[in-house]
Amino acid sequence: MPEHSPPYIRSKPEVHLWWLTAFFIAVNVSLFIWQVLSGINITSPSLVDAIDWGADYAPLTFLEEPTRLFSSMFFHFGLIHLMLNMWALYIFGSVAEQLLGRFYYLGLYILAGLMGSLLSGFIDIQNTFELLQSNDPKLFPTVSAGASGAVMGIGGALTVLSLLPILPKQRLLLDKKTLVMIMAINLFIGFTMTGINNAAHIGGLLMGAFMALIWYVGQRLNQPKLGFALGLILGIALCYGFYDYCMQQVQILKPVWREILAAMRAQLQF
Repeated sequence: MPEHSPPYIRSKPEVHLWWLTAFFIAVNVSLFIWQVLSGINITSPSLVDAIDWGADYAPLTFLEEPTRLFSSMFFHFGLIHLMLNMWALYIFGSVAEQLLGRFYYLGLYILAGLMGSLLSGFIDIQNTFELLQSNDPKLFPTVSAGASGAVMGIGGALTVLSLLPILPKQRLLLDKKTLVMIMAINLFIGFTMTGINNAAHIGGLLMGAFMALIWYVGQRLNQPKLGFALGLILGIALCYGFYDYCMQQVQILKPVWREILAAMRAQLQF
């Protein structure tokens, strides 16, 4: 019988191919360890702790601290929340970083996270308008945080690319059925379970899908630099334009949100 060589199995993960993803994971994990060492509950951080560490609370974010649109991407509500997001970031990010290129991947990660925060804030704005009509306490703004928007952006990007014809020089093949199923399950869970900020998931997914499509067109037209620049410019423009629109709506709600923010501060002492 002929002899066959055993299949080659890599004994070491090739981290140098996705070191930016590893860096994102390291930053999130390091911040979480720092938070726990400072006294934050490892399984269920309080709202005060979440706000102290940069979580997003729409009245505070849009009236005083817009940097929370970004900082909220690096706070997680407990160990399980962190582990789920970091596992998904590893699975999606290690592929997307190699496929899209490191710098475009960086831009997509940040812009998807920002769009997730912005859509979450937009929903809080709309809920507040409804609150003025119905006085339903469920419509009050909520505190949110996590890397889910950015991670869903990466997943959305890979899903879009998996549905399009393979590029001539595409480095990695994508499993269309698996990606579609994973994204569908995530959205289904977000729509059916309480306590999940599905707006952030959808916002990140849409931004990731959009930027992936621009990147793909650039590659298909053999104009990768144009696709790279156009994708980033349009992504930034969309985030800025949406933020500006939200701020116009906030001007109408400013007296109400100042009252809500003052009550929140009095209740939580922050």
